[in-house]
Amino acid sequence: MDQITISDLTIYAKHGVYAEENILGQQFLVSVIIDVDLSRAGRTDNLADSIDYGAVCHFVTQYMQEHTFHLIEAAAEHLAEELLLQYSQICKIRIKVKKPWAPIGLPIKNVCVSIERTRHDVWLGIGSNLGDRKEHIRRGIDALKSLPSCRVREISGIIETEPYGGVEQDKFLNCVLRLETVLQPKALLETLQQIEAQEGRTREVHWGPRTLDLDILFYDHLVMNAPELTIPHVDLQNRLFVLEPLREIAPWYRHPVLGQSVEQMYGQLCAGKEQRPEA
Repeated sequence: MDQITISDLTIYAKHGVYAEENILGQQFLVSVIIDVDLSRAGRTDNLADSIDYGAVCHFVTQYMQEHTFHLIEAAAEHLAEELLLQYSQICKIRIKVKKPWAPIGLPIKNVCVSIERTRHDVWLGIGSNLGDRKEHIRRGIDALKSLPSCRVREISGIIETEPYGGVEQDKFLNCVLRLETVLQPKALLETLQQIEAQEGRTREVHWGPRTLDLDILFYDHLVMNAPELTIPHVDLQNRLFVLEPLREIAPWYRHPVLGQSVEQMYGQLCAGKEQRPEA
């Protein structure tokens, strides 16, 4: 991938754990490495087909001076997010924030934090079986659309499905959407849970009824197993209410663990159901 590199942009700003750092300010050196396709700009010789690194420098300077963070980790994180949102052409960005005047009481050239961030494709499963089901889903999608860190790219149709998991309850409405986000998986999970809570979601019964359910099905091709989050979503290959709407917008997507496409998983699940003898 092509790159634009800005090295050690000098900025006087107010970031630090100590109060005097936030009041008096100090010098920071910010480097930005942008992964971007420059082939068109190389052919046309037109700035509009590239990213204006002068404008990026001014954006970084203004952002660092208008905001105050205790940690340079936070400054780098928020700056990376803002640049990804500001410039849709950026594929990946690396931010390095150096703090030459770090108050540690020892001779040191600088303290530095480096991060790398990119946009992510996420597929979310959405469901509701309490109250006005369509309205809960609509409000959930609108909440996602309102987030500056996320862009809703595609939405499947809504289907009505039987409950899953053996708990007696009303039928669900389900759909799937594709989301582009700059949020990391756990931050995205927290955001989804906040939206669920706004719709009155409670977690009293496992697989029980819910006003709004927002599940991360796939996050790029990430495989993740953590106590609070598993990606891809557990057992989705056996959930027709997931595969049917997912097949509508991403039949080609390949499960990073099973190696099967959504179309293949859907076909196998339907064939398995057809082969089951009548009770």
